[in-house]
Formats: sequence, C-alpha cells, structure tokens
Amino acid sequence: MDSAEFRRRGKEMVDFVADYLEGIEGRQVYPDVEPGYLRPLIPTTAPEEPDMFEDIISDVEKIIMPGVTHWHSPFFFAYFPSANSYPALLADILCGAIGCIGFSWGSASEATLVALLAARTKVTRRLQAASPGLTQGAIMEKLVAYSSDQAHSSVERAGLIGGVKLKAIPSDGKFAMRASALQEALERDKAEGLIPFFVVATLGTTSCCSFDNLLEVGPICNKEDMWLHIDAAYAGSSFICPEFRHLLNGVEFADSFNFNPHKWLLVNFDCSAMWVKKRTDLIGAFKLDPLYLKHNHQDSGLITDYRHWQLPLGRRFRSLKMWFVFRMYGVKGLQAYIRKHVRLAHEFERLVQQDPRFEICTEVTLGLVCFRLKGSNRLNEELLERINSAKKIHLVPCHLRDKFVLRFAICARTVESAHVQLAWKHVAQLATSLLATPRD
Repeated sequence: MDSAEFRRRGKEMVDFVADYLEGIEGRQVYPDVEPGYLRPLIPTTAPEEPDMFEDIISDVEKIIMPGVTHWHSPFFFAYFPSANSYPALLADILCGAIGCIGFSWGSASEATLVALLAARTKVTRRLQAASPGLTQGAIMEKLVAYSSDQAHSSVERAGLIGGVKLKAIPSDGKFAMRASALQEALERDKAEGLIPFFVVATLGTTSCCSFDNLLEVGPICNKEDMWLHIDAAYAGSSFICPEFRHLLNGVEFADSFNFNPHKWLLVNFDCSAMWVKKRTDLIGAFKLDPLYLKHNHQDSGLITDYRHWQLPLGRRFRSLKMWFVFRMYGVKGLQAYIRKHVRLAHEFERLVQQDPRFEICTEVTLGLVCFRLKGSNRLNEELLERINSAKKIHLVPCHLRDKFVLRFAICARTVESAHVQLAWKHVAQLATSLLATPRD
C-alpha cells in the first residue's frame, strides 16, 4: 500500500467506522455465536498473495462482527463505561503514524502493582537500614497489605505477583472501608509479628461504586508509615465536576493515585493516569540504566524519565489522545458528559423504585445502579439469565454480602433517556414473565 492508496483506503475506513458507530444501535449488543465459531470461517494459513482491501472489509462484516460484543452500544449497561469519541479515534490514527514509544502509564491494575512493588522496596530498605542483619526474605515473609473486601480482583493479583500477604478489610453497611476495621486488623497483625506496609483504598468500587473513607483511613496510613494507594479507575473522571469533588476528600494522605480516562472521560482504550507523591519512591524501585538507554539530559532535571516509573520500558503515545479530547470537548463538554450519565442513572433508579417488586441495593452516587428483584438469589440469577439470553441489553451481576445483585451501568457515549426507558421496560417485562412461571 503506497501513500495514494493509504489516502483512499483511510477515507474508506473512516466512513466504515462512522457508519458502524452511527448504526451501532441497530446491532444486537451481545453475539449469538459460541467460542470457536471463527475457526472454520478463516483459512488455516496466511494467504500467499495479497488479498484485496475490499475483501478484507467484507470479511470484517461477515466474519468478525458476528462475534463482537458492541461495548459502545446504547444498550450496553454492563461493567463500567469503555470510553469512545471521534477526537480520540483521530488521535489514535496520528499516534500510530508517529509511532512514539512513550513512557507513560498502562492500566489501573498495573498502577496498583507498581505502587505495591515501590512500597515493598521502600519498607525493605528502611528496615534493613535500621537492622542491617535483616535479609530481604525475612522481611518479605512478614509483609502484609490491606484493601477493602470490595476491592477489584486486580488488587489481590498484585499481592500474588508481589509475593506479599493481602488481607481484606470488612466494609461497613455502605460497603466502604472504615478506620475501625482497618485499625483492628493492624493491631492483630502487628501482635503476630507481621509488618503492615501497604493499603489500597478504592473510590468507586467495581461491584457497587462505593467509596472508602479516605479521611479516616488516610491518617492511619500516615501514622503507621504505610503506603496509601488510591484506585479511582472509574470514579476518578467524575472529579472534574465540582459537585463530586467531596468524594476525593482525604486524597492528601495518599502516596499514589490512579484513574482510567478510558473508562469515563471519552478517551478510547487504553489510557490510564497515575500520580505519586514522591517520585523517588518509584525510581528507587525500578531504575536501571543500561548504556544504550543513557542520554545527555537524564541528570539535567529538565525532563522526567518515566521509564523508571513502571514495568514496561515503552508504551504508545496515549497522552496524545487525551490532548485531542480535552481540546475538542473542553472542560465544560466533559463535565456535561459526566453529568448526563449520572442523570440517566438516577432516572433508572427512579424507575426501579416505582416498581414494588424490585429494590435498590446501594446508594446511587454516579453512573451505576445496583438493583434486584425482592426474593431469592436464584430468582435474580434467572432474571439476569433471561435478560442476557434475549440479547436486547447486556448486564452483569455482583455479590453484595450474600445477595446476588444486578448492575445497571450507564456506559455508551450515545445513550439517551429513551434507551434507559426501553431497557427498564424490557427488564420489567421479563420480570413479569419470570414471576408468572410456576416455581418448585
């Protein structure tokens, strides 16, 4: 493909993408196919001669699209938003063309791991400085980290990779980590000779969008000399709106903070941002300087060398996407987008509250509504099975204590009140059918 054909095909691809996004509402949100459907549809070997571009695009529609879950559909209400916008897509084209191997952040999951490893290195060096005879192995076997019992599974994975114990702190009635429960665990573990060193607080948990109490947990972490990492993967985007900034109160106690613009800030996947209070804590854990990566400015103080802040050496030019989105939407446009999603979530909440067969399970703060039929877990499992089998909308569940709960997350950039109303009507009709079915 030469530059002339690239210009032509590029315009065709932009048209294809625009047509796809404009018509996405008409596509079934969740595929009918089963795993393995693709194998008989594609050759077992790569073509010896080049295929025609038209044939490839045709196969995208015939072969690829039938297996796609359409995350940007206005009828996709599962998980959390996966951001998408035209400015970000344009920036992705430019990002690919420039091919910059940037040194910036990857994901909230990786940010948690990086923070844990940095904290582990920091506490190990501090203890060895105080007691030179202590070995790293002797310290490692006593290190213990903490998170709420509502924290994302990636926190547990970070503990496994980091080789340290991770303990879940029981959350309160609003599914938040509080000072009393954390302090109790600390005292018990210190009495057993363990070394508390790391706490993950979540702002906007995946299960129900609950918020750990930073104003209570933060001072304990600072007093006990424990690293406090804040995971705000989803909710962090909302803090551009003044009315939601109170949810961030206590952030001054944190050693690191992360959120994902690719969830709720119109920057398409992937783009995640992390801050640290003291960069030397990260650099001290990860800095390696082979000769082939040395340069004239590394000791000048004029640049920040992010390759010392993370696990991979290089990454794509993600910040370019943010730059495009911020400039083309402006703060007011981004705030309006967040507020619209929150407004739609409250609209769905009101619809649920008007039906006495259902109950709201947690406070609706941002764009997530947790709800269920009043009754057994099995009843709600059957309702979700009917919802997702119909494939008109897509939801996922969570467990809140011993309850099986349905999550309704406002996700798509294009979702409107009409989609929310249709989704609720669909859920209510399926509930009516389910409740009319004779049961054992």
